[in-house]
Parts: sequence; structure tokens; C-alpha cells
Amino acid sequence: MDNRRAPLFAGLAVAGVAILMIVLLVLPKMGQVSQAQDQLDQAQRDQQTLESRKSALEDAQAAAPQARKTIAEVHRLIPATAEEPGLILLLQNAAISSGIDLVSLSPGTPVFDTASGLSKIAVGVSATGTYFDVTDLMYHIETLPRAAIVTNLSLAPGQTSQTGVPLLTLSATIQTYTSDTSAGPGSEPGPTSGGGA
Repeated sequence: MDNRRAPLFAGLAVAGVAILMIVLLVLPKMGQVSQAQDQLDQAQRDQQTLESRKSALEDAQAAAPQARKTIAEVHRLIPATAEEPGLILLLQNAAISSGIDLVSLSPGTPVFDTASGLSKIAVGVSATGTYFDVTDLMYHIETLPRAAIVTNLSLAPGQTSQTGVPLLTLSATIQTYTSDTSAGPGSEPGPTSGGGA
């Protein structure tokens, strides 16, 4: 009877050793393989993210010369200081080029605009000239080498010129800008950071 049980015990012993081998050797290796697969998947996702960032940086590098030109143009149009004497000279030259008789030109105090982050300078203009002189002046103002827009314009009939051409009396407000956020009374000259007038 013991001889008949011996193969059974031997089979159970082999099965037990096989189960023990699976538990001790194979299952930890399967866990390591699963963990390595997760790490590989994460590394592949990281690689895709890095490749997309690299592509974006290469695109930015290719666009950098145009961006530098745009920044330089903005700095030219919106100077770092109010530079009111230069502004007055630009407007006087625009009036002379247009054939307008400039009556007065009065720059206001720069005021910080929180929406744009710039300081605005309103310039009051009074002048007389023909209709075509006025339209020419508006063109010159809108195409100044410094950013300027006409925010208010009123025209009234004026005297007649010596040549018999009717003249108009012009009153306008021209808005110009500076990136000096502290421009205004009592501020330190030059570009600064922060806000408030």
C-alpha cells in the first residue's frame, strides 16, 4: 500500500515544488515585467511630450526674427518716455506738411491706463485750413512715426481764404502713448514698472 502512495506523494511533492518555484521566482519577475512595462509606457508619453515641446520651441525659434522686428516696431511707435518736445515737433511738422495753420497745440498730462498698461497723452489741437488740408492732416497724424489716433474731432465753418476757398476751424484731441507707466506729474523720468500716475 505504501508503494501505491509513493508516486502520489512524489507527484504532490513535484507539484508543490513547482508551485513554490512559481510563487518565489515567476510571480516576482512578472511583477517586475509589469512595472517595467508601466515605466516604458510613461517614458514613451514623456518622450511624446518632450518632442511636442521641442517642436514648439523650434517653431518659436524660426519665428523669432519676425517677433524681434514686431517688438522693435512697437518700441518705435510707443516710446519708453513721454518725450513731449518730440511729439510736439511731429505734430507741427504734420500740420506744416498738410498746409494747416496751427492755432494751438496743447499736450495734456500723461495718465496711466490700467487696461492697456500704457500711459496715454491727450493732445489738444486747434487749427484752420481747407477741407483737403484737414483730411491731409488726419492722414499725417494717423501715419506718424509714433502711435497716435484722433479720438475727438469737430469742424466748424471759418473765414474764407484770400483765394476765396472756404476755411474750416478744426478742434481735435489726439491720443498718443508711452510705455512709461509712471509718466505724469512728479514721476521719475524714464521707463519704470508698476502703475499709477
